[in-house]
This record gives sequence, C-alpha cells and structure tokens, in this order.
Amino acid sequence: MKKLGLLLIMACLTLGIQAQEIKVGDKLPNIKLSSAVYGNVSAADLQGKVTLISLFATWCPPCQLELADVQSLLWPKYKDNKNFKLLVIGREHTDEQLKVYNEKKKFTFPLYPDPKREVFSLFADKSIPRSYLIDKEGKVIYATLGYTKEEFQLLLSKIEEALK
Repeated sequence: MKKLGLLLIMACLTLGIQAQEIKVGDKLPNIKLSSAVYGNVSAADLQGKVTLISLFATWCPPCQLELADVQSLLWPKYKDNKNFKLLVIGREHTDEQLKVYNEKKKFTFPLYPDPKREVFSLFADKSIPRSYLIDKEGKVIYATLGYTKEEFQLLLSKIEEALK
C-alpha cells in the first residue's frame, strides 16, 4: 500500500514538470461549470471578483494536501467575502463521484465536476494540482503547479493583496 501511495505521488510530481499553457498575465478562459449540487458558473459570473481556481483529482496525493489546506486555512477566511470566489474543479470527476468523495473528506467548500476535462483543457494538457488566481479584471495574477506548504502560504498572501 505504501508503494502504491509513493508511486502515485511520483506520478503527480513527474507529470508536474509539464509546461503550463495558461500563464500569469493571461486572461481567464471562457469557462463554464455545471453542477447539480452547486449550480452553474461562467467566466462572466466571476467579473469583479478575485477568483481562485483549483484543479485536482481525487486520486492525487499532492491534491489532497492542497485541499486540506484550502479547507483549514483558506476557506474559513474567505468564504463569506463577496469579492472572492473559490472554484475547486475535479478533473475527470462527475457530481456523483465528488459527492461520495466529499462525504469522506467532509470539505465545506464547493466541488465542481469536469468529467470530460472541458474546463481543465482550457488551462492545461497535463499535471495536477494546479491553481490559478484571477484578479477582478479577469487576468491571471498567480499560477501554481504542484503543491508545497510554502507555495500555498504565498498564494494566501497573493489573495490578500488582490482583495485590497
């Protein structure tokens, strides 16, 4: 079991070497999310808000570490801020799969499905976790690939700056 976990971590890290297609300075792609649980979201709905887009998969160990920090550090601080929007998107997952996953993890933030990688493909071809911080004008101001505690702390400070 430990070997399988290590293998999954190595796969995520190896895939993490791939280049990002969306970079700092780029405009937010024309995303459209649809969830039976959380409703629909489009790029137009995000105008005027600082938005964090987090792309993950339920099987990815670094994604699990990042989402744990989202739950404990980020979400409690920003969930009630009307100028902030969090979009956590499950690559290749359906609403039903995310519902089962969330029952196990007990996350309180919304999880949006992307079963056919339609949204993910607007940002990248490979590699998770990925996070993109979008400013109020719809421009990418910070992007991460992979996960470290230090990078997550930097992301939190970037959110704080963007909300000023």
